[in-house]
Amino acid sequence: MATSTYTVTGMTCGHCVGSVRKEIGKIDGVTSVDVDLASGLVKVESAAPIADADVLAAVDEAGYEVAS
Repeated sequence: MATSTYTVTGMTCGHCVGSVRKEIGKIDGVTSVDVDLASGLVKVESAAPIADADVLAAVDEAGYEVAS
């Protein structure tokens, strides 16, 4: 099992959290997505390591950005 943590900016409500969780959850191999609205932290668990680019693309698709 692999775990990665990202900081996502621009989320302001529960709908935002749901959108980010849904898009990241579509990535092959992702088993869990935990989003903390207050801090912007997104914890992604997967069966095997996933590419950061895939997560960044999913967050972008949801309409948000990963902080650098």
